[in-house]
Amino acid sequence: MNRIITILALATAVICSAQTSNNAQNVVDIYNSQKLRQQEFTPDQKLRQAAMFIDRLYVDHVNTDSIVEEGIKAMLKTLDPHSTYTNPEETRELTEPLQGNFSGIGIQYNMLNDTLYVIQTIAGGPSERVGLLAGDRILSAGDSILSGINRSRTEVTKILRGPKGTTVDIKVLRAGTPKPISFTITRDDIPLYSVDASYMIDKENGYIRISRFAEETADEVRTAISNLKKKGLKNLIIDLEHNGGGYLSSATEVAQMFLKTGDIIVFTNNKDSIPNYLKAEHGGSFGNGRVVLMVNQYSASASEILSGAIQDYDRGVIVGRRTFGKGLVQRPYRFPDGSMIRLTTSRYYTPSGRCIQKPYHSGDDSDYSEDILNRYRHGELSSSDSISFDRNLLFHTINNHRPVYGGGGIMPDCFVPIDTTFYTDYYRDLLAKGVFNKVAMTYVDKNRKTLKEKYPDVNNFASQFNVGQDLIDAIVNEGEKEKVEPNPEQLAISRNYMAAILKALVARDIFDTSAYYQIINDTNPVYKAAIEIISSPARYNSLLGK
Repeated sequence: MNRIITILALATAVICSAQTSNNAQNVVDIYNSQKLRQQEFTPDQKLRQAAMFIDRLYVDHVNTDSIVEEGIKAMLKTLDPHSTYTNPEETRELTEPLQGNFSGIGIQYNMLNDTLYVIQTIAGGPSERVGLLAGDRILSAGDSILSGINRSRTEVTKILRGPKGTTVDIKVLRAGTPKPISFTITRDDIPLYSVDASYMIDKENGYIRISRFAEETADEVRTAISNLKKKGLKNLIIDLEHNGGGYLSSATEVAQMFLKTGDIIVFTNNKDSIPNYLKAEHGGSFGNGRVVLMVNQYSASASEILSGAIQDYDRGVIVGRRTFGKGLVQRPYRFPDGSMIRLTTSRYYTPSGRCIQKPYHSGDDSDYSEDILNRYRHGELSSSDSISFDRNLLFHTINNHRPVYGGGGIMPDCFVPIDTTFYTDYYRDLLAKGVFNKVAMTYVDKNRKTLKEKYPDVNNFASQFNVGQDLIDAIVNEGEKEKVEPNPEQLAISRNYMAAILKALVARDIFDTSAYYQIINDTNPVYKAAIEIISSPARYNSLLGK
């Protein structure tokens, strides 16, 4: 009855407002001709009619597409924090990092004083093939000037990227060459790697960092493990810190490398209560050897699927801080215009049966979005004693029957508090202004040849290169140029960490991304704890309840 009254009132309002408008009268005629009765008035009809009223009868001209998009966003907001709508441009930016490649010229670059510097060329990519070198300054690409006019990274990226097979003429200024050099580069597919680093820590223990779970992640991990085995790999640290997730299928494919045939990796369930079990299809290629996973509060979704499977089967030790707590699975649904809905279609559960999704209230994501900040305020990032779990969500690992909890992320087997001893406002401001990158690039640009001759490999660099006072002074001076006032007291607190960052950035510029992590990891307490655990069979087994 209430719905009928509402419809009649709406119709009456439309009729009243349409008396002076032929267009409005046509809308009313359409509306009346449908002869809607209460039982026939479906929600989708209501939405279509609301859009029609606004489009035809509203006092001003409106952008109907924008209204529809806002309506979709509003609907999804009432469901859960992870069901989202993205327009075509947002969809492209969201999915590209997970699809494994894009088309472009194949360089890693940075901007320094409005100048585009090539940090390194992608191995086998278009720029390397034509002879572009690290340290080159790209002045222009086609008709677009890239240096000296303060372009944003987004603008530069759009200019350099383009369809596969298209060409772009670029002009480059190279140290030691008086005149610009011209190159014609044919764009090609450029891989986006999700394994940021892999290296041997010592003769037996290796390290792999996975930044996200993309289409090619499993192949990248397999390749990394294979290469490390050639160097003597027996035990492995996998770094999932700050890994926000990605494709569920990629996470399950990586997980089965460490499990046995038939082991449940994860299962999903929805309102139809029909579980879908994803199991290891074959024995893992790394079925033996100690495994330690590094996680923190930003490790989410697919990272938690891998961590949960490893933990539930007592296959490895989880070290770090409690993970994000995202146990909802989103499925993408694309519209013809390129926009997309990512709709939560199920919850996922670890092999022991726990859902690690943290609490949320439909339609209100204020507490949810501030969860990490609240953890910091409550002291959870500093002390495991501040963490509490719902006793009703107690589960046990499958092999060793250790207690584990659902309902709020993966709690590590070894808790490592966040390190804030080096943190100061002065360091924060320098970082925000990009000072460390600028100083590192300037230093490498002036000394690249000498550095490569003096330090033939990253191990040699790591053990022998020291950040002297001249580079610390360069940081302070560059900070002043960026209006960051010197603070000697805070500099003394942050100096060692600042030096480590600079050393790592220099290593990245003259070697690769693995070199960066090989240097900077020495300042990471989670990494140090992982090495301690993986190097001690007794400690490792104790944490697994053996």
